[in-house]
Amino acid sequence: MKPAFQISACCESDRGLVRSYNEDACLVNNEDGYFLVADGMGGEAAGELASAFFRDTVVELFSSTPKHCLTDDSLNELVVECFQSAHERILSHVDQEPSHKGMGCTAELLVFQNNRIVIGHVGDSRTYRLRNSELVQLTTDHSFVQEQADLGIISQAQVDNHALKNLILRVVGSSEKLKVDMIGSDIEPGDVFLLCTDGLSSMVAKEQMAKILSYEMVPEIKATMLIDQANQNGGKDNITAVLVQFSNP
Repeated sequence: MKPAFQISACCESDRGLVRSYNEDACLVNNEDGYFLVADGMGGEAAGELASAFFRDTVVELFSSTPKHCLTDDSLNELVVECFQSAHERILSHVDQEPSHKGMGCTAELLVFQNNRIVIGHVGDSRTYRLRNSELVQLTTDHSFVQEQADLGIISQAQVDNHALKNLILRVVGSSEKLKVDMIGSDIEPGDVFLLCTDGLSSMVAKEQMAKILSYEMVPEIKATMLIDQANQNGGKDNITAVLVQFSNP
């Protein structure tokens, strides 16, 4: 059966201009159709380990679960299981290494199946979709300032520059029971999906993102341009971008 879409994807990561280490992780698996970013927190060793735990957990679970056996419902369950298993793995590690208390990560996991995508989302990393030159944020930040905006206490325009924008309410590896947002989207030829950590979304304006993503270039060049732009704008955090482009076969 002829595939409905051709997928081009890449992941690029940079430590930025301020941090001395990179706690982000990313992965592209075109063959199995899954893509992820994770932004670690908790200090150099612990943060890097937390994001790696998420990445490795996704790889292990997808490797042991043939995608052709998955229904739409079981795929959603698998995505949630990836987050929950990574969550429990981090908590177990902290029990054994108390000095790493506070470690965790925000994460995005995008999976392509049956000509649709599903996204699992926790934290303030983001997934965007560019379609017909319009960039739409598909995920909602699990942050204090976004909650304030949802309640109408502050405006949406104030969110990205608010002093408390880094106060995250939901994290993979926190002591609370984890809730995973699940988002679905159809796909059209020409769609570009961007998964990124807040080191990109907080440093590059949405209009700049849309302009770069609209270029007729391979994903690797556009991802590098996004990271370069974040560094030109200050590079205050680690910067990671995963681009997934869909075109006619």
